[in-house]
Amino acid sequence: MNVLLISANTETMNMPPLPLGLACVAAATRKAGHAVTMADLMFREDGVRSIPVLLDEVRPDVVGISVRNIDDQNMERPKFLLDSIREVVAGCREACRAPIVLGGAGYTIFPESALRRLGADMGVRGEGETAFPALLERLARGAPVSDLHGVCLPGRPSAPARFETDLDGLPLPEPALWVPPGIGALDLWVPVQTRRGCPMGCIYCPNPAIEGRAVRRRSPERVAEWLAVLRDAGARDFNFVDNTFNLPQLYAKALCRAILREGLDIRMWCIVYPKWVDAELVALMAEAGCRRVSLGFESGSDRMLRALNKHYRAEDVEEVSRMFREAGIARDGFLLLGGPGETKDSVEESLSFADSLGLDALRITAGIRIYPGTPLAAAAVEEGVLEREDDLLEPRFYLAEGLRDWLPERVAAYRSRRDWVA
Repeated sequence: MNVLLISANTETMNMPPLPLGLACVAAATRKAGHAVTMADLMFREDGVRSIPVLLDEVRPDVVGISVRNIDDQNMERPKFLLDSIREVVAGCREACRAPIVLGGAGYTIFPESALRRLGADMGVRGEGETAFPALLERLARGAPVSDLHGVCLPGRPSAPARFETDLDGLPLPEPALWVPPGIGALDLWVPVQTRRGCPMGCIYCPNPAIEGRAVRRRSPERVAEWLAVLRDAGARDFNFVDNTFNLPQLYAKALCRAILREGLDIRMWCIVYPKWVDAELVALMAEAGCRRVSLGFESGSDRMLRALNKHYRAEDVEEVSRMFREAGIARDGFLLLGGPGETKDSVEESLSFADSLGLDALRITAGIRIYPGTPLAAAAVEEGVLEREDDLLEPRFYLAEGLRDWLPERVAAYRSRRDWVA
């Protein structure tokens, strides 16, 4: 079949993201014998307006549209992103008669309600490398698709997603498929994912619905070889989007050693869980090219860390931050304020704690986006913050009682006095 895959995201937020997930689906679809064209609206000059021309050029049998984000998770000035994606779906519907299939991380969290809102024909929740080619095979012969893992049809509950256990069995995308030409001259970090799944169980996090809880890994050697291919294509800056680069710790060390054996001259930016870090890992990360880490410690209050189901204490964050600072690796911090049990005292404790770390950058969120199926959503229903039937597609936020007026003002005042805070 002739397939057009569209990355509909045009929201940069922290940085312009490259569509790694969709590229992985494209690579698997090509491997299954289909002709694939991939279009990233982020880097198309006319954006949505380019769709009619694109469809006329490709004449697809099936159109796949990736939904990366539902909103920007900002309680103070929320920006709902599905309306622009609905324009993409409508543009495809008007210009061609091919079935329109949704997928992506944002879609996976809200499979039924996002499909209904966007008006597509069907969707694939979870990992698409296996499910999407299987769907195409059924569509090609006119067979039913409702029993396929992860497939959602209008008006029906979506079938459960299936998570692949052997990531090395899934193809990695070639640079020409998704990396812009001249990447070396662009201020872009190329995303790399070496693991999927997170067992940590933070009360607000939707990642278990997207990737599952079991950690699945690509072999370090395979990752290093792929990085070499991307490096030869001109990429030098890599953003490791694994939820926790340092878990499992032995794997992280093996990955760094594999990168060193390849002799890659690259720069790495990693997300680090602020525990289970030792001096050997920090040294290996620095030697392999790590220049920046994101420490999502969320709070400086041990009581609030327990409430968020974090598996570390403030003293762990302090020690991990110190090790990276001494290794010359820049540190970004994140505070997630307003969760269950938050008080003015715990907020002040967190702000003072963030000050004490001497971070290179700090991002603060006031109020927590509520996602379906999370402990936070259950707590919000129990407290009367949410109605049980709210599907949460429209952004809803949790903010502890008594902080609704005070916290945004306090955070704004804190930001105004520090130029390294966003």
